[in-house]
Amino acid sequence: MELRQLEYFVAVAEERNFTRAAERVHISQSGVSAQIRQLERELGAELFDRTGRTVTLTVAGKAALAHAHAALAAAGAVGQAVGEVTDLIRGHLTVGMVIGCTLAPLFDALAAFHRAHPGVEISLLEDSSDRLVDGVRTGTVDLALVGAAADTPDGLDALTLISERLVAAVPAGHPLATRRRVTLRDLITYPIVCMPPGTGLRTVLDQACAARSLRPAISLQASAADAIAGLAVRGLAVAVLTDSMAAQYSDRLTARTIEDVETPALLALVWKNTRSPGMRELLAHCRRAFTS
Repeated sequence: MELRQLEYFVAVAEERNFTRAAERVHISQSGVSAQIRQLERELGAELFDRTGRTVTLTVAGKAALAHAHAALAAAGAVGQAVGEVTDLIRGHLTVGMVIGCTLAPLFDALAAFHRAHPGVEISLLEDSSDRLVDGVRTGTVDLALVGAAADTPDGLDALTLISERLVAAVPAGHPLATRRRVTLRDLITYPIVCMPPGTGLRTVLDQACAARSLRPAISLQASAADAIAGLAVRGLAVAVLTDSMAAQYSDRLTARTIEDVETPALLALVWKNTRSPGMRELLAHCRRAFTS
């Protein structure tokens, strides 16, 4: 019995499909099938029921799955332990970033970490904050830059990077540009361009409107601040941004704090597991990048 056979077994069990499992482990489907058959011969039992449209575990397969997971985890822990002793960090880390948010310090931290530990493979993915938080909770994402409303997600460690009020941003000549105060009721009389659901900024806006039984007209949505500002500059809608976002477009847009939205929009790094030496080192680089 070989570790690679257990890896293929787990992949097929989780994907419930030999083709997807083969893509996951980067070998041919026939190769996966052959190794699984060999494993079954060694164990003296079939691990999968192949008669349906999807592959399902047999009773023997279900009994073997937890032990296969444990064996693979133990093998990984051996390499990790040796790495800590020899100061050689290897492995793979998945870093998530909320859609439309590009913070240079995060990229600086990733670059510095890669230079210091080239043996660690880094994957960077974009998604909504909600899905990234779920990924951190389940362990599919190691570290994520997410948006939140008022508080960071429960049950996760977090480093808050930005905490800001929401503003309405409009071009010169817009009625809101001449007002000293802007409230939600003022705002919702106009079409709004904002970030999509699942982002911290949008969560703050939606919660504030719901608390006052207000229904804003979100006529346009964009994931990037540049796109939101560009649409507002052209008079298509009032942009809802955070204070620092709007400040980047002060030459084209006038920003007014939305007075009755007191809950701040947060941008934070969140994580759950620091058992990995690579993860601990990455966090150290992030802290240095965002505090320097």
